[in-house]
Amino acid sequence: MVHIVGAGPGAPDLITVRGKELLENADVIIYAGSLVNPALLNYKKEGCAVYDSAKMTLEEVIGVMVQAESKGEMTVRLHTGDPCIYGAIREQMDELDNRAIPYEVCPGVSSFCGAASALKMEYTLPDVTQSVVITRMAGRTPVPERESIASFAAHGATMVIFLSTGMLKELSKELIRGGYSPETPAAICYKATWPEEKTVVCTVQTLEESAQREQIRKTALILVGDAVSQSNYRRSLLYDPSFTTEFRKGTGETV
Repeated sequence: MVHIVGAGPGAPDLITVRGKELLENADVIIYAGSLVNPALLNYKKEGCAVYDSAKMTLEEVIGVMVQAESKGEMTVRLHTGDPCIYGAIREQMDELDNRAIPYEVCPGVSSFCGAASALKMEYTLPDVTQSVVITRMAGRTPVPERESIASFAAHGATMVIFLSTGMLKELSKELIRGGYSPETPAAICYKATWPEEKTVVCTVQTLEESAQREQIRKTALILVGDAVSQSNYRRSLLYDPSFTTEFRKGTGETV
């Protein structure tokens, strides 16, 4: 059996209980060494074989899985955050399907959740925005034109932008071209939940300047939108005494 496991945003204690138990029982661990906190490997048992996929191709990763399966061993494929976001897991699962090797996916806490916790913010605020766009800038890996930064910026929703820290000048231009004002609140969250975590609140126009000042060049998320300021929102109806829900009767008065 192969278990594709989300490692969480960085802190070793933010992996799920299930994920930790799988790590503790794995015979083979293949981890994304470029992003996964190596401290998570402290959960492995004695004798567990460990491979860093940052130095491997897809074919090599699958080869290790096939070899482990032939020995009746259990493999954990450890991905950063939640593997469903920029995890390149579909191609691995297709290869496993082709070989009739069983696998399961264990979800993890995404770094976009870790970034929100680091900034003590809520992405969805009444009367501000109720939507979150998770995307990335086009770079060596292209992005469909219909999903360009500018096209998403036109919605004015909260944006969480992965894999784009090295292109902040271009990112600012695209965000402004799409409809955000230069003064729209923004934030840079470097290595959320890691010991070296750093957050910088700025504006869309000052993203590059702020990153340079703080010497942030990679491994950061960019958050954009009015929700970053955590202000000018309306109180939620959920806990409003005037609002009736399935579980309590409201007063019917507006507070």
